[in-house]
Amino acid sequence: MQEQIRKQEHLKRPCKYGPSQVAELTVVRESELGVFLDAETGNTNDDILLHRVQQTAPIKVGDRVRVFLYLDPKRRLTASMRTPRMKEGQVARLRVINVTKEGAFLDVGAERGIFLPYAGMRGRPQIGETVWAKLYTDKSGRLAVTMEVEDELRRASRPAEGVRVGDRLRGSVYNITERGIFLFTEERYIAFIDHQEAPRRPRVGETVEIRVTYLREDGRLNASLRPPKEEARTLDADRLLALLEKHGGKMPYTDATSPAVLKDRFGISKAAFKRALGYLMKEGRVYQQDGWTYLSQENKMT
Repeated sequence: MQEQIRKQEHLKRPCKYGPSQVAELTVVRESELGVFLDAETGNTNDDILLHRVQQTAPIKVGDRVRVFLYLDPKRRLTASMRTPRMKEGQVARLRVINVTKEGAFLDVGAERGIFLPYAGMRGRPQIGETVWAKLYTDKSGRLAVTMEVEDELRRASRPAEGVRVGDRLRGSVYNITERGIFLFTEERYIAFIDHQEAPRRPRVGETVEIRVTYLREDGRLNASLRPPKEEARTLDADRLLALLEKHGGKMPYTDATSPAVLKDRFGISKAAFKRALGYLMKEGRVYQQDGWTYLSQENKMT
C-alpha cells in the first residue's frame, strides 16, 4: 500500500526533464550500477541513473554532465552520455532504424533513435534507408526530426557554376511532389526532375545519378534520369530485338500502337519506341506488316 502511495506521489510531482531531451545535470551520488544525476525536483527518488556502460568519460560526484535522456525497458527515465551528433536546427542524412504506425525513428548518434512523426514524413521511409532530416524540439519539449527540409537545403545550396548540359552528377532525393522530383547533389546544387524524365520513381532519400538537361537562371538545375536519346535509342532497340527473338521473330506492336500500350509493355514513350523501331528498320533488321513487326530473315537466330 505504501509503495502504491509513493508511486502516486511520484506521478503528481512535476518533472523538469523527460525522454528524448538533452540536459546538463549534476552527479549527486555513486552506486554499484553507475552514478545518479539530480533531476532537480527536490526529491532524491527522482534522481536519474547514468549507468556505467552509458558513460563515455570518467565522472565523479559534483561534475556537470551533458546527457541524453530516454526511457529504459521498465519505462524509467535513464541517462546516457551518448548525445546527438547534430545540433537542433541542423539538417543531415540520417538512417532509419525503426518504423511504427505513428512514424519512424532515425539514428542521430544518441543512445536511442529520435522520433520522426508521421506528419513530418516525405514518402514512407523504410528501415535501413537514409533520408534528409532536421533535428528540432517539439511542443512537448522532446527532440524530434522532420523530413521537411526544403528551406534548410535551399539555404545550404549554392548556384550551379561550371556545369554543362549533359554532365552527370549524383544527388539524393529530398522530396517528391506532383510537379516532380527534387534532389540535393553532392556539389550542393538543387536539381529538379520532371516525372516524365524518370523511367522509374526513386524513393525519397535514395541517391541516384542524374544527367543535366537545363541550366536555370536561378542557379538550379533541371535534370533527367533517362540516358541521352541516342544511347536510349540503342538500349530500347536492343530490348525490341530481344523480345522479337524470344517470340519467334514477331510482335504485335508497331509505330501505330497506342502510347498507353507501349508504356505499359516497354516502359517507354511512343516517341522513344518509334525512334528505336525506326533505327532498326533503317538498319534493315525489322519490318512492319499488317499491324505486326517482324524480324528480318537474315537477322533471325538459327
